[in-house]
Parts: sequence; C-alpha cells; structure tokens
Amino acid sequence: MALVALLKGINVGGHRAFRPSMLAEALDRFGAINVGAAGTFVIRKRVSRRQLRAEVGQHLPFKVEIVICAGRDILSLASQQPFAGQPTGQAVVPFVSVLAQRSRSTTRPPLALPPTGRWCVKVLAYQHPFVLGIYRREMRAISYLGQLEKVVGVPMTVRSWNTIQAIADILQEGKRRPVAG
Repeated sequence: MALVALLKGINVGGHRAFRPSMLAEALDRFGAINVGAAGTFVIRKRVSRRQLRAEVGQHLPFKVEIVICAGRDILSLASQQPFAGQPTGQAVVPFVSVLAQRSRSTTRPPLALPPTGRWCVKVLAYQHPFVLGIYRREMRAISYLGQLEKVVGVPMTVRSWNTIQAIADILQEGKRRPVAG
C-alpha cells in the first residue's frame, strides 16, 4: 500500500527551509517521489508509518510533524471531485487539510471563518482523514487556516487541491506533473 507523507510547516516564509528533492533522494529505497516544495512525498514501497517517520526525522536538521495517510484515501477523494460547483478563479483556492488523527470535535461543516462578515476560509466537508474547503487568496487566510486546526482539535497540514490531484496522478499512473500550489 502506498503512503503519502506530508510535512507540516516546511518552507514557509524561509522558516524550516530544506530541499524536498534531497529528502526524496534519501528516501529512494522506499520509492519516494517529491511533490512540490511544501514537503509532500508519495511513498510507493511498503514501509510502516513508524519507520517512515523515523527515516524522515533522520534526514532533517530540525524536528517536524509528519502527517501520513494511505494513498488509497487520496485516490478515493480525488475520484469524488469534491469541489465541483464551488467558486473558482484566481481569488479562491480549494484546499485539503490532512488530519494527523481522527477529530473528536463536534463542530461540523459547513463552517466559515470568520464566522460573521465576509468569509476568508470556508470548510465544506469532513471526510476522515480530510477536511475540505476553500479560502480566499489573502494574507489573512493563513491565520484562519491556523484557527481551523484549533476548531478541528487535531494537528493537520494543508495542501492545495492541485497538489492532491498531482498525488493522485502519481499514485494512478506513476507520472509526475508540475505542482503550482
């Protein structure tokens, strides 16, 4: 079973910067493929989640939270086209937050942040291990995405829908395509 490893808070504003391609090379024996610059890796060979966390930790000069999900979960999500009918364009970004563990929060979508006035982040659905939503391409979106983690109550990491689709492409066909976000 393929795994997808997503590093949290990597290469953001020069903080905890590293070259994901070098980590993919170090994890080559696991069939690692780097997707973009945010610390996202498809792991094609069998490895336990515990071993994968240990291996990633050995090759980074700093501690990092690693969220791991099954490749089949990504494929299932991608096949559903969950953003059909949602606003599109340059100003709105569809995103997927991958949860580190099951949320026990009683808050369920739909949810808008801020809760009053013009929304910046909208949560559309929760399908463990994913929270699906859209955000406006604004600087304040980052802080609202951070608040979302507090609402859900478990660590998570955010990726754009384009990244999720790129992961699905790799899982389905072994092909790589450029990732914009």
